[in-house]
Amino acid sequence: MAEIETVARKWGGSLAVIIPKKIADRESIKADDRVHLTNAKEHDLTDLFGKWSTKNSAQELKDESRKVWE
Repeated sequence: MAEIETVARKWGGSLAVIIPKKIADRESIKADDRVHLTNAKEHDLTDLFGKWSTKNSAQELKDESRKVWE
């Protein structure tokens, strides 16, 4: 079983992933073969920017977090 990292791309109304030739050859994957994919999406935390609200300023949050480490 091979583990690869690839990007889902738009293909018509669907999404598609590319299996690199090196992996396809090694795993003997041919066109029309059934394959089993396991999804492990990488999460980009930048989408959280601006969604978390607090009454504390950034400096107050930093000061509070430093107290935990002291």
